[in-house]
Amino acid sequence: MRCPFCGHLEDKVVDSRESREGDSIRRRRECLSCARRFTSYERVEEVPLVILKKDGRREPFDRQKLMKGLLLACQKRPVSLARIEELVADIHARLIERPDREIRSRELGELVMDELKGLDQVAYVRFASVYRDFKDLPDFVKALEGLMHKEAATGRNGGGPVTPVKPTSSSSAPQPPTAEPKPMPQALFPGEAAPPPPKVRKK
Repeated sequence: MRCPFCGHLEDKVVDSRESREGDSIRRRRECLSCARRFTSYERVEEVPLVILKKDGRREPFDRQKLMKGLLLACQKRPVSLARIEELVADIHARLIERPDREIRSRELGELVMDELKGLDQVAYVRFASVYRDFKDLPDFVKALEGLMHKEAATGRNGGGPVTPVKPTSSSSAPQPPTAEPKPMPQALFPGEAAPPPPKVRKK
């Protein structure tokens, strides 16, 4: 590294320390020509994620904006804040793993909806209604029908029809018929007292 004092290109590292935040390394160097010391910092090069909007505009990826949208979609739903934060972290990690640092807003929205569909269906419909910008009721109904068809195909019980279990009896002999209880008289209108039950004469 070039010495800031004499311009010499050779030096030696005399001390290395990690920064308090852990995002850089501080190195003390000594010039081999003038013997003066200077400090250099090493940081990981971060290329910001860019979201390509529908109208062609580009804006940096905002993690807090994604968090706010998910909080609105999951409002009054049985989804904890920790689960939403975990979902945001997972989506951010998947975006970072992409070789392309520019992501279309449509791809980001589809990724979020895929995650919400398995998390909470009401939150999924809320997010989809805003993201896809439903103009009228048929568009909204169409999205609901697609969700219901997928749920019916997978089945709530994990697949496979449920076979009814036939009751078993200890004896195969037919049981004597039991007398059905007579219905009790009820009031015709709300607040009206019911008539007394009929008296049974003793033989």
